[in-house]
Amino acid sequence: MNALARVPLIAACTALAVLPCAPLHAAAAGTGAASRTPFQVRCEDSIAKTVSVLSSRSNGYTINNQLPFNQLTARSGSAANGMATLGLTVTNGQYGAKLGGTILQDPASGYECIAPRVDLTLNYSPVLIYVSNEFAPGSCGYQVILEHEQRHLQAYMENLARVEKVVRDALNKRFDAKPLYAPSGTAMSALEHEINTVWFPFIRDEFDKGRDKQAQIDTAEEYARMGKVCNGEIAATILKRLHKQ
Repeated sequence: MNALARVPLIAACTALAVLPCAPLHAAAAGTGAASRTPFQVRCEDSIAKTVSVLSSRSNGYTINNQLPFNQLTARSGSAANGMATLGLTVTNGQYGAKLGGTILQDPASGYECIAPRVDLTLNYSPVLIYVSNEFAPGSCGYQVILEHEQRHLQAYMENLARVEKVVRDALNKRFDAKPLYAPSGTAMSALEHEINTVWFPFIRDEFDKGRDKQAQIDTAEEYARMGKVCNGEIAATILKRLHKQ
């Protein structure tokens, strides 16, 4: 069983070329590439190229064997389905951004250009794996439940690698070594707006796509298998605890 939440590390930001970058660029550029304005020449030929950097990391995991299965069941919300939760994997998908870049001003046109530097970070918060305390470490049942939860952990890490590739490709396509143009004094806030309103939702949605893989682990067939392994230890342990309640 697994649980996932998303916590943006930075939720303050603001947009630039999903914003009217094309109109802004046209306003600064005039009629096209063959007739670049002196300001456009300065921006495109003299300031640093745009840079996008993306990094991801795993923060490891810990195991908690202190809670009984009824508390884990309540946390997972599976009680409504008549299922007992014997293990639970909990983490948060996190993302944040640091922005910078060189800005050039053109008083004549009232525009400025920026060669943005966009540093995005993606990660899952430290994973917490619960194994219900009805199963002592070292027991067959404990090991089977832990191995099941570690499949969830692996699915999270695979999803993180997938999200990084998707976002990196999109980021490089978006910031393709060209400066961005905006009215003077607005370029950085516009870039921030784009990160906040376009890129953060995009990253969140990519993290969410990992839920399908998680659901594929928690199948009826898997639960049936776990009930039979260890000479029926898992099912017998839960029935014994239920009879005591």
